[in-house]
Amino acid sequence: MHANKRKKLEESGWSIGNADEFLELAPEESAYIEMKLALSQSLKESRRKKNLSQVELAKLIKSSQSRVAKMEAGDPSVSMDLLMRSLLALGISSKEVGRVISSGKPRAA
Repeated sequence: MHANKRKKLEESGWSIGNADEFLELAPEESAYIEMKLALSQSLKESRRKKNLSQVELAKLIKSSQSRVAKMEAGDPSVSMDLLMRSLLALGISSKEVGRVISSGKPRAA
């Protein structure tokens, strides 16, 4: 955000912050969310890199296309376990999964 805009908003009584502050997330909660989102993005990128559809990935992991869509969207109902197992099913190494988790940023493997 530009400094002028921030200043005008603050002068008007608005409080400027980030999602962690707004949601009052503890650092570990924020880190967990970032890791999960990184895994979700990596799943999507890895699936596309292998030229697989969501339906094809769903068959590979014995799930449904809608579940794959939820995994790729970072839906809170999806477990980290399912995300990691799906990445491994795509042939992503456990070392690469570890890199994605530790960086908190997506990487197509």
